[in-house]
Amino acid sequence: MSAAPQQARPFPWRDLMALFLGERRMAPRDFWALSLPEILAVLGVANGASGSTRRSDLARLMEAFPDGG
Repeated sequence: MSAAPQQARPFPWRDLMALFLGERRMAPRDFWALSLPEILAVLGVANGASGSTRRSDLARLMEAFPDGG
C-alpha cells in the first residue's frame, strides 16, 4: 500500500508579513527586497535553530494568523 501524496501548502506570506512588517516594523519595500536566505537568517535558520523549533514557530504563526478562505 502506498502512502497518500502530500498536498502542497501555500507559502505563509501573511505570517511572514505579520512578523516582519508588524512585529519587527520593517518597511514594506525592505521586506519585499529580502531574499529567501535573508528571510531564513532572520527567522533563525542560519543561527543553528533546530528544524523542530522552526516548525513550531511557523505553526504558532500560522495558528495566530490563519489564511482566510
